[in-house]
Amino acid sequence: MAEADRPSTILIRGGRVVDPAARRDEIADVLIMYGRIADVAPRIERPVDRVLDARGLVVCPGLVDIHVHLREPGQERKETIADGARAAVRGGFTTICAMPNTEPPLDTRAHCEFVVDQAARAAAARVLPIGCVSKGRRGEALAELGDLTDGGACAFSDDGDPVRTAALMRRALQYAAMLDRVVIDHCEDPSLSCGGQMHAGVVSTELGLPAKPGVSEDVIVARDILLAESCGSRVHIAHLSTARALALVREGRQRGARVSCEVTPHHLLLTDEAVRGFDAA
Repeated sequence: MAEADRPSTILIRGGRVVDPAARRDEIADVLIMYGRIADVAPRIERPVDRVLDARGLVVCPGLVDIHVHLREPGQERKETIADGARAAVRGGFTTICAMPNTEPPLDTRAHCEFVVDQAARAAAARVLPIGCVSKGRRGEALAELGDLTDGGACAFSDDGDPVRTAALMRRALQYAAMLDRVVIDHCEDPSLSCGGQMHAGVVSTELGLPAKPGVSEDVIVARDILLAESCGSRVHIAHLSTARALALVREGRQRGARVSCEVTPHHLLLTDEAVRGFDAA
């Protein structure tokens, strides 16, 4: 829609307005004037250009997804930044953070700027690139985190793989603290997980599938929290899945560690028992 064709006043009528920052959860009307929220009240009566019936719907601030895998650059046949940004908006997400495990990975300022520029052209959701911790995501040399920040990186991660060594993670946390950024880690010790395909337990044994013990996650979570505490830095644990790892995060926060975590729907809703019904045919 051309800018001149956009309605200048919109009334969203009768939705459930949820705004945690304002401690608001109520049925109300929302008045938008010239692209900004002008009023929220139980009932608004005034002439407007357009009325949207939101009865039975939730009206809330745009959602933010901090862990998105867009396939551009390198695998545009799967998804482009524009496609991902448009899909995000359709789902209610106005900001998404793009992980760096693309081809090539987001390990230079130019690569981060490319993501920002492509998102601007799409004019849909805001896309914030997450820069690599290490050059090429190889876990060897630290990427130029300052340059990545200047290119628009909102955080740093080698997601898809953990930050390989404690020494590299410590340096990344120290630089991230100076740059006011967070390090997001894929918490899994490859020497313990060994390419496993599912949780190590009775089901994996019965099915004869290579498996990952839960402790492969726990040891990296413990490492990262201790390092973040020692540096006064922020660390975010990606796709946490074990009870012990959650306990470690809780204990760290109680001590004052600047640690946060996320979970995925399948880790919340499924167990390894779901694999019993898998039919490879």
